[in-house]
Amino acid sequence: MNEFSLKEIVSAEDIQVRVKQLAQEIDDHCQKEGIDNLLLIGILRGAFIFMADLTRELKTPHIVDFMALASYEKSKSGDVRILMDTREPVSDRHILVVEDIFDSGNTLNFLHHTLGEHKPASLQTCVLLQKKVKHPIQLQKPIDYLGFEIPDVWVVGYGLDYDNQYRTLPYIAEMVKNTSGNT
Repeated sequence: MNEFSLKEIVSAEDIQVRVKQLAQEIDDHCQKEGIDNLLLIGILRGAFIFMADLTRELKTPHIVDFMALASYEKSKSGDVRILMDTREPVSDRHILVVEDIFDSGNTLNFLHHTLGEHKPASLQTCVLLQKKVKHPIQLQKPIDYLGFEIPDVWVVGYGLDYDNQYRTLPYIAEMVKNTSGNT
């Protein structure tokens, strides 16, 4: 018996429509600002599906790179560390960080600080999901492109996982704890 059931909260169709809209917003911004090349930095592992779909929709020329980050397990301060850094140089480049979910804000603040030290030409963020939390921390810089706001619940699908499962679901689902023991 499964301990959890899944409740769809963002459909695959809604995701694809919003990804196309986000790509158009990014393209419009790049055209307006005269940006002719972007360096997209996807945050592994959760953002890889979102980033793949987003890059296929972008018309602005771009290069894809990745970073992997982790929070210190026993730290209450939300310290973040780099597990894998970018291979591409960041200095003087127009950077778009692609992230799966915003909940605590620690990762985005860390990225703004860390990437900002390399003096990029510009630094923007595109986040698929933002949880509606009661007491969000102050971001150093607001999210530039946001897919969806969702309730403060554990979600899986479209790259997000629970114990390395459910990443390949084409939709976003809330994990609901089963009270009766039935699925």
